[in-house]
Amino acid sequence: MERPYPPMLRRPPYPASLETRKEIEKHINELLDMDVIRKIGHNEIVEIITPVLITSKDGKSRMCGDFRALNNYTKADR
Repeated sequence: MERPYPPMLRRPPYPASLETRKEIEKHINELLDMDVIRKIGHNEIVEIITPVLITSKDGKSRMCGDFRALNNYTKADR
């Protein structure tokens, strides 16, 4: 069954401590500096994926995107 392109998927941010928000901001700034992502203008439409911070046992963190809302629109490789 062919699924339509997903609608705008907007989710509120997950509750996060000030420390976690600062860490996410640090990761975002690193991605901006590497030109992996870019800032958008106020009139651009964008599908926002909620960032999630994953912290390992050694204290290092990485930022991931929560793409679960896209699962209903993704075709299986089978």
